[in-house]
Amino acid sequence: MRAMILAAGRGERMRPLSDHTPKPLLMVQGKRLIEWHIERFAAAGVREIAINCAWLEAQFEPALGDGSRWGVRLQYFFEQRDHGGALETAGGLRKALPWLAPQGHEAFWVASGDVFLPGFACDTAAAQRFAADATREAHLWLIPNPAHRPQGDFAIGPEGRASASGSPTYTWSCIGLFKPSLLAGLPLGQASPLRPWLDAALARHSLSAELYCGAWSDVGTPERLAQAQALR
Repeated sequence: MRAMILAAGRGERMRPLSDHTPKPLLMVQGKRLIEWHIERFAAAGVREIAINCAWLEAQFEPALGDGSRWGVRLQYFFEQRDHGGALETAGGLRKALPWLAPQGHEAFWVASGDVFLPGFACDTAAAQRFAADATREAHLWLIPNPAHRPQGDFAIGPEGRASASGSPTYTWSCIGLFKPSLLAGLPLGQASPLRPWLDAALARHSLSAELYCGAWSDVGTPERLAQAQALR
């Protein structure tokens, strides 16, 4: 199973730090933020990881190399060079789909390059169950709602299916498992956020979720970056 780390965003709220450094390359507890995800996937046996880039995209490959230091192969997708700008989350995934799922149906991991979960470990058994379950197109790890998102995103309904109307609601951690069918109909090169595609899967009852209660931070501002330095 391959993985993708979403790292193309501008990081407006992180300015001025992100004016000269892409947010996923900022340092948290002695490592670049994105390195925590690379190490996490490598520990789970993932050996090939895609990284999409747009803002200051030329910095990624010199900083991270080919992935050999972690025992993985990194595959870069340059959206600024190829499309003139970031394709957003769904658009970035769509660009990488032929690489992530070369046979057109394989499941793959996805993580946002600007979230920090120091204790999260990829559940390989959950990934295998998801890959074998034809009724699911995406599986999300949810967290208790942070202060800046009290409304949450989804509830967890019967049999672990995500729900838009249940209670309590939780916030998506920005780590999940996906299948190519989730983005069926999205043209290559078209910018698109991911949420509408998740909502469509929700309507098809093909979106599942589980709760993660470990430490988590959306490293979206300089203040949250400072708080992440002490997160355990």
